[in-house]
Amino acid sequence: MPDPRPLAPRRPRIRLAALVALTPVFLATGCAFGPPDDTSTGAPPNLPRPSASGNAEGPPSVIADVIATGLAVPWGIAFLPDGSALITERDSKRLLKASPTPGGGPLTVTVVRTIDEARPGGEGGLLGVAVSPDYATDGLVFVYYTAENDNRIARLTLGGAVEPIVTGIPKAGIHNGGRIAFGPDGYLYAATGDGASSPRSQDLGTLAGKILRMTKDGKPAPGNPFGDSLVWSYGHRNVQGLAWDAQGQLFASEFGQNTWDEINRIEPGKNYGWPTVEGIAENSSFVDPIQQWATSEASCSGIAFAGDVLMAACLRGARVWLLRLDPAGNVVGAPVAALTGQYGRLRAAATAPDGSVWISTSNKDGRGTPKDDDDKIIRLISPGTGGISAV
Repeated sequence: MPDPRPLAPRRPRIRLAALVALTPVFLATGCAFGPPDDTSTGAPPNLPRPSASGNAEGPPSVIADVIATGLAVPWGIAFLPDGSALITERDSKRLLKASPTPGGGPLTVTVVRTIDEARPGGEGGLLGVAVSPDYATDGLVFVYYTAENDNRIARLTLGGAVEPIVTGIPKAGIHNGGRIAFGPDGYLYAATGDGASSPRSQDLGTLAGKILRMTKDGKPAPGNPFGDSLVWSYGHRNVQGLAWDAQGQLFASEFGQNTWDEINRIEPGKNYGWPTVEGIAENSSFVDPIQQWATSEASCSGIAFAGDVLMAACLRGARVWLLRLDPAGNVVGAPVAALTGQYGRLRAAATAPDGSVWISTSNKDGRGTPKDDDDKIIRLISPGTGGISAV
């Protein structure tokens, strides 16, 4: 099947640590403390601020700074109203908080709690995390985790019990999905994998191989395309990233099998083809991806927007792909590969309140080559996107 976009894009303009010099944070463990106060608003200190306008000319580029070290397979990132971030660790089952230091200085990472209900193994464990858009009033945090017999979505307050709201998502050693995020419509979206059984992706009677949309109680959200069902889209192999553009369009990154990894624009009720097709098939029964790459240079996990640039953090490809999108959700120009091989395997991606994008490394997941200070959280800015100013 032909690939209409080049697989060897132009080399990016990358400037590392050229904007701010941030001290790597320490990981505080074994601390005795209660739930943190997250009612204030703010953003990480001494960092560049959003730009009121952007320059969309030329290929996108990034500036990168390491802002946390010494983590272990950080899988999900979600931001609290005070500008700090919640971070999950897949195998340790720990929920962490990365916080700005009052008055400026390095970020501090502390352990908020352990999700004891999670059962790590293979690609499963404590996976996605999302913060309620009404956190200031309801204090709710949502997690996706692998339990004893299934994958589950649960809600909790930082000092309260874990309350499952969706159960029965098939689990396996691979293809557990796990990304969750609130959309601009206020509903919670969840990405599931096929649980190592590809026919499930085409079966609307199972939650595997789908993107789900739900209320904060775990019920099907109003307007879902299949009536009283959580399913929003289907025909997915193993979706790992969810992100919305400024127009409110949903995009997802998806692991292919042996040939193509995908970025898809997600529409309700649509079939994305797995296992019948992989990548661009030009088959009217299925939705083609807006971008595909050979699996050797992609295996993209988390995705996030900085202005009009979609950033995809890739595991096997050990890079960040930068895609400039137009308002219709189409790729403009050639995608750019950034940070190739510099940080190893990259997994999570999330847009911070200040418009930057935080990504995580995944070098301790059993498939990477960890360095002494792995795993890391890395902050990216993309000058000229309308997201972060370079000056």
